[in-house]
Amino acid sequence: MSCGSLRARLLTAALIGASVMPMLAQSGGAPGQAPPAPTPQTQTPPAQAPAPKPAAGQAPPAPGAPAGAQQPAATPQTPAFRTGINFVRVDALVTDNKGNAVENLTQDDFEVFEDNKPQRVESFRYIKVEGNPLEGELPRQIRTTWDEETELARDDVRLFVIFYDDYHVRRGSALAVKRQLTDFIRKYVGPMDILGVMYPLTPFSTIGYTRNHEAVINEIEHWDGRRFDYRPMNEFEERYAYYPVETVERVRNQVSLSALEALATGLGTKREGRKSIILISEGYSNYIPPQMRDANAQQPGSGNPNRMRPLAGESTPDERNAEQRAQFFSYTDLLTDLREVFTAANRANCAIYALDPRGLAAFEYDIDQGVGQQIDKMSLDAGLDSLRTLSDETDGRAIVNSNDLVKGLGQMVKDASSYYLLGYTASSPTDGKFKQIRVKVKRPGLQVRARKGYWALSPDDVAAVNAAATRVGPAPEIGEALAQIETPLRARTIRTWIGTQRGENGKTAVTLVWEPAAQSGDRREPPAQLAVTAGGNTGTAYFRGKVKGEPGAAAAPAGSVAGADTGGRVTFQAPPGPLQLRMSVEGTDGQVLDSDFRDLVVPDYAKAEPLLSVPAIYRARTQRDVNLLNADPNPRPSTAREFSRTERLHVRFQAYAPGGGEAAPTARLLNRGGSKMTDVPVRAATARGPADFEADIPLASLPAGDYLLEIVLRGEQGGFKQLVAFRVTS
Repeated sequence: MSCGSLRARLLTAALIGASVMPMLAQSGGAPGQAPPAPTPQTQTPPAQAPAPKPAAGQAPPAPGAPAGAQQPAATPQTPAFRTGINFVRVDALVTDNKGNAVENLTQDDFEVFEDNKPQRVESFRYIKVEGNPLEGELPRQIRTTWDEETELARDDVRLFVIFYDDYHVRRGSALAVKRQLTDFIRKYVGPMDILGVMYPLTPFSTIGYTRNHEAVINEIEHWDGRRFDYRPMNEFEERYAYYPVETVERVRNQVSLSALEALATGLGTKREGRKSIILISEGYSNYIPPQMRDANAQQPGSGNPNRMRPLAGESTPDERNAEQRAQFFSYTDLLTDLREVFTAANRANCAIYALDPRGLAAFEYDIDQGVGQQIDKMSLDAGLDSLRTLSDETDGRAIVNSNDLVKGLGQMVKDASSYYLLGYTASSPTDGKFKQIRVKVKRPGLQVRARKGYWALSPDDVAAVNAAATRVGPAPEIGEALAQIETPLRARTIRTWIGTQRGENGKTAVTLVWEPAAQSGDRREPPAQLAVTAGGNTGTAYFRGKVKGEPGAAAAPAGSVAGADTGGRVTFQAPPGPLQLRMSVEGTDGQVLDSDFRDLVVPDYAKAEPLLSVPAIYRARTQRDVNLLNADPNPRPSTAREFSRTERLHVRFQAYAPGGGEAAPTARLLNRGGSKMTDVPVRAATARGPADFEADIPLASLPAGDYLLEIVLRGEQGGFKQLVAFRVTS
């Protein structure tokens, strides 16, 4: 197995769904090798689809479930970046001799040097963020890609992404760090701050950015550590499970560092200002001591004569020299991978705060691993050095050798709360070389922190950027619809679907469906009911009650196929306009398992224009399921958006023509890029109502992948379109 080719494949996979080239076009540089162009995927959208699932059964968090309301037709507002191949951005953190932030500097107070050559500062902004909303403002919940783009681009929002490297965290360390991270979130993270969580096997595009901080804490509570635990947890790990331990460790390093690089690269597309990555890891090393060099990672001691020799590698001068050389060359190899990571982070204006969950670490290996003290000390120092390197090279801080992790994370929040964002057009050529950056302040007695430099684009990189600029991607609404496939953050407990259609007396009928999410293991209490409060922004309640779980397949096979979990449904009337939903997932004894808050916009179906309700999807595997669906006028819609090729999708919706005229909606199946594949026949279901329509989509002929059902209702003055995304598995 070639580690270089593996790293390239891993980085490509991790970047699925991330738009890399726009970031390169506006960035201050790139590594000597341009990252591979990603294939367009959902906004994978953070939640969000588990593909592949995080190790040890972890599910990545994701944005909220799709809202029932139709999103604005206007193109989403994206961050306004200064563009240009040579345009460089740099954060400058300025403090006085007491460590307090200095807030009254002007553009003329700064001097920027690149390779000791003065540069003209062309853009200047002072960023001050406290994490609290403005007076009268409510923190906006992130439920769509449009929400994500607009909220992440705001200057008054701090973004913290936690990269939990379970490959390099022991189980005991995972248990210890949970409480400190929880304390940090509750003490330092404000209502406006946005959090995300990523794992080594999480594609960047499946990260769920959220202001639901309690949901992130709930995610943290399910963490587990896997360092030196080589049991395969998924199909990817099974491919190399029986390799030698040294090879497995190198693969794990490649997986983790490639994902970290993809995270930094992807975040560069999200916003211009400072991004903070919290890397939770005990450090990286390609070196394995002699006592652990088993020939088969699944068989401890296999082919390893040093397994029971505590002084192996230390007993003679020759052995010590050999091990020192092995450590030196392994760290040299690792440094190349680390450089790729901090290069991407510098290019994307990301600061890495590496946190050792062990706190004050005294040893690298456990006593039962039988490693001698000298090798243990060298390995511990090398691992901590890898964390310091990533932090120091990205203007972050290494939170190591300290049992007070919250204090270090608090300093990270302080760094992200007050800084100057400077920009200049580099006068140096795009030669692929490292460019040193030095920022000075003319006022005496002030200290300045800024990143050390960046790697300029190479001529090949420039050609790739220019070629990418000529490519036309899918429309924004395509990415927004594909985001609905992904598992929402609260899907660790339940999945939800919200639909709307014309109601009574000018109101809109809002339907909320919930189903238990697929769970791994038996550690979690199954949800029994959902406590729901729905109201307007004036405090008027439209619905308040508990939606109890009902039998799934036994009583309502049309709503959910045989073997489905229980779930519930409620429909209430609401006037058009803002709607706030508060949901608490409760267990059998009424204990709260999870909670969520969402802002929606209820559409007005009384308008004199073509309108479509939110389509509902029902799944069927057998002809009996199809017959029951056809016979049931009101089955429970499915909350899932991932189906197998053995299933058949049944879609129901309402179409309203202006003035009560006859509606004639059409539908077609699109690929994930938005290109038409085939027309989908739509038939009227007049037995249920004059505005009811339905369509069927057999999945047997479709290869595995993501698809969209486009439903269009045209009128004289325009039309209305709904997109429903779904995923087909093998």
